[in-house]
Amino acid sequence: MRSVTYSMGVSLDGYIVGPDGGFAWTAPDKEVFRFWIDEIREVGVHLMGRRLYETMLYWETAGQDQSLDDAQREWAALWKPLPKVVFSTTLSAVQGNARLASSGLAEEIERLRAEQGEGDIAIGGATLAAQVAALGLIDEYRTVVYPVLVGGGIPFFPRRERRVDLELVETRIFSSGVVYLRHRVAR
Repeated sequence: MRSVTYSMGVSLDGYIVGPDGGFAWTAPDKEVFRFWIDEIREVGVHLMGRRLYETMLYWETAGQDQSLDDAQREWAALWKPLPKVVFSTTLSAVQGNARLASSGLAEEIERLRAEQGEGDIAIGGATLAAQVAALGLIDEYRTVVYPVLVGGGIPFFPRRERRVDLELVETRIFSSGVVYLRHRVAR
């Protein structure tokens, strides 16, 4: 059965964006960007909300941009064909290899887990991930922790009064001081 993973860059104080909505501090260096490229190779379908979908639209046509370096072109070549499911109440259409969710989160995830296919079901965006976490459907939390305190914003982890026990399964420290932590939900 396919795993549901939630992976994003996060500040040391636990936010994916700062109080001003900015996330420029997550711009990866070459080593961290290579890590993200390797991670996206393991994804079979990416679930996201409207905001992340709109942010990532750039990569649908970025492969044609001659100013991109080889790694950025590689990312674009992996991202563009990746199936995406967008959860939105305001969008009526999506572009590229994306579709609007036709049912609720639990139903979509259940259907995707049952489908033949390889790769993880990746959750993108803290708001959507909080909803999936509330349903108890996240199998792994993958945090790429940046050495910065932003003082507020949108938290990586949902603020719920529910305990979730985790098992550390992988760590990696990058030369820039960025730390990758992969935790599996203990069931």
